Amino acid sequence: MNTQRQARAVRLGPRSLAALVLVSAVGIAGFGWPFLTPPTSRLSAHAQDAPWLFAGLLVLLVAVVAAAISESGLGPKAVAMLGVLAAAGAALRPIGAGTAGIEPMFFLMVLSGRVLGPGFGFVLGSVTMFASALLTGGVGPWLPFQMLAMGWFAMGAGLLPGPDRLRDRGELAMLAGYGFLAAFAYGTVMNLAGWPFMSALASNVAFDPHAPVAVNLARFVAYCVATSLGWDLGRAVVTVVLTLVLGPAVLRALRRATRRAAFETPVSFETPVTSEAPVTSEAAGK
Repeated sequence: MNTQRQARAVRLGPRSLAALVLVSAVGIAGFGWPFLTPPTSRLSAHAQDAPWLFAGLLVLLVAVVAAAISESGLGPKAVAMLGVLAAAGAALRPIGAGTAGIEPMFFLMVLSGRVLGPGFGFVLGSVTMFASALLTGGVGPWLPFQMLAMGWFAMGAGLLPGPDRLRDRGELAMLAGYGFLAAFAYGTVMNLAGWPFMSALASNVAFDPHAPVAVNLARFVAYCVATSLGWDLGRAVVTVVLTLVLGPAVLRALRRATRRAAFETPVSFETPVTSEAPVTSEAAGK
């Protein structure tokens, strides 16, 4: 069994960790405010202000990514790996866009976060979602929430137990199970991004600002079942299948790349040793 300690391309230091906690807290409030406010709240009256709130969240996300990169001392090899994986994920996303939730990019985010750690996972998830939005023309007020949710998704894979010891079938089973649950979690939190802004008169599953939390929770569950369960299930199944089928090869390739990159090896410069004899005072006088 291989017990070699895995390298981490991005390690969350104090500043980047604090920024991540801050943006996660803002994101949780942005996702879950319908269940955190009393029935008398008038927040639903400010639906037109939502894009500005999301834009502010995007600024915080960029700050987290910048802090994580600058504080970790991300070298050119890690930047290159980040660019390659983000480009691969962005290219995979349009393959099944709009087709029963077939989104193969999710399995790549799980495996990359597992091998390269939670810090790299969060950066990769956010950057990949941003790049894919530019590629597919999916830029809108929902993009910051997508970036945050995908960052959480990939970061969670890096927080799974046994990164240095668990291998083979046990690791694949754990990653497949995590990918299945996280695919549903991603769809659920993204439903929260748009559900509160539906008109309560349009459907009996829309958010009602005057209803108790329990009623709105039941409405939200019915909304998820009616609108996104099929897509979430497709995403989860595709993630599991690709993880089990392609996971061993992709994990080996990623681990081989991290060993060759030697992210955590300090760079040192040695003074060249010359073979010339020292110049003596007698030689200098000749």
